[in-house]
Amino acid sequence: MSVSTSVTARRVAAAAIAAGALVGSASVSASAAEPRFERSHVAISRVQADAPGFDDRSARSLNAEWVEITNSGRRGIDLDGWTLSDRQGNRYTFNHYRLAGRSTVRVHTGYGRDTSRDLYQDRRNEVWDNHSDRATLRTERGRFVDSVSWGRHHRRDDHRRDDHRRDDHRRDDHRRDDHRGPGDHRGHFGG
Repeated sequence: MSVSTSVTARRVAAAAIAAGALVGSASVSASAAEPRFERSHVAISRVQADAPGFDDRSARSLNAEWVEITNSGRRGIDLDGWTLSDRQGNRYTFNHYRLAGRSTVRVHTGYGRDTSRDLYQDRRNEVWDNHSDRATLRTERGRFVDSVSWGRHHRRDDHRRDDHRRDDHRRDDHRRDDHRGPGDHRGHFGG
């Protein structure tokens, strides 16, 4: 083996090592530049589908039907464009609302003045079925965030996780046996 062959072999090997290092650093840079998926700290924390008392479609009755959404994280989350829907496809869309860190908002079915703690769907009829329904929360891009089911058609796989405490809590909020249909809607609640 000649000296020039040995030098050429070393140069080829050095070039290969340098190319490998360059490719490795490029892949690290590309992965570091991609946004990391962070699990949302927003969840449906409580539902009262059956308003206490007689269901007479009054503002009092409609506003006693609600869904609570909690942000357990430290940072506020912009919910603009997020949706809350029932099993029949009725949908409420959050409009210019930011849920502060470590706080809860209650989304009422009826009419009222929106505040940081209470939002109103401005509906004239009940949304949530007392017997069986599912509340589903999604991002503005339609990504699933959370879902809570209750009633006779409830299946364990309706939940994003198997959580008995959440199920027992939901049953306590759904005691009455009268039926509610999807009804009409206005405001940001649409099918």
